[in-house]
Amino acid sequence: MTTRNFDLKERNVTYQQLVGIESKTIHEVEKKYKVRINEKSDVLEVTGLEEDVEHTLQFLELASEVAVRYQHIDNQDLDYLFSLVDECKTHRFIEVMDELLTRTFNGKPVRAKTLGQKQLIDSMKSHDMTFAIGPAGTGKTYLAVCYAAEQLKKNEIQKIILTRPAVEAGENLGFLPGDLKEKVDPYLRPLYDALDDMFSPERTQRYIDKGVIEIAPLAYMRGRTLDDAVVILDEAQNTTKAQMMMFLSRLGRNSKMIITGDVDQIDLPRHQLSGLKVAHEYLQGINEIAFVKLTHTDVVRHPLVIKILKKFAEGDRNNEENSNHRR
Repeated sequence: MTTRNFDLKERNVTYQQLVGIESKTIHEVEKKYKVRINEKSDVLEVTGLEEDVEHTLQFLELASEVAVRYQHIDNQDLDYLFSLVDECKTHRFIEVMDELLTRTFNGKPVRAKTLGQKQLIDSMKSHDMTFAIGPAGTGKTYLAVCYAAEQLKKNEIQKIILTRPAVEAGENLGFLPGDLKEKVDPYLRPLYDALDDMFSPERTQRYIDKGVIEIAPLAYMRGRTLDDAVVILDEAQNTTKAQMMMFLSRLGRNSKMIITGDVDQIDLPRHQLSGLKVAHEYLQGINEIAFVKLTHTDVVRHPLVIKILKKFAEGDRNNEENSNHRR
């Protein structure tokens, strides 16, 4: 058995920041690496087999870096941090956390929380068109809006345009009560939420009133050329091939497009191809276009969400295999 110390003071992190409420982090680490951890006046004493102790110290180093930047460790972060240690990617992730994308209107820093999110941020910066494809909870839409907001703050662009296909209403908005805004707002709410984070609700509304920010259903993009803007298409898996072609051809001078979606959550009728799937197949190999694939490991919501998404994906695969066998 080996015993080694981890100095909390040396890393400018408190015991409470690192271990969380009721020392949950420590209990999980002890269970994961089969070690015993004792606190002794700002020092964590780690006892176990040499290899297990080494892995534990690597984890504590990484967790300390996360705690310093985000003020605490969420329980849902643990599995991802464990995976980084297992895959020897701790140094890469620490470098990621040093980079700031932007700040919310109340000063909260916005950083990548996973390596997949870092790849998305880098692609948005370096490409005219970025497709972010992955499951719910991976931060696709939020990071896209944050990037667009930062570009607007820097006067790199003059306008932010956000759109979604209103497929849940069958694109037949006329049957819904209220004016156009009342009809489409339920489908665009996630975009409003992200903007409110970046600008405050009051400033967001002022920008909307002035036309600096435009939020509209996809049908309103037809026939336009969008210059000096960041244009975000959300829920792109629910576009048809024709809608996707129409949208992509709107790209104007000094503009960028960010297209987000989840190909496992298509709500279109079965006979219709998803425009997102078609774009992914047809547009490979164009240097100015980036495709970023986010996975369940990039989900930054409650850990139960990751388990649910995995089970649904597993169930879909099994159903597809059974269907193929029956044929």
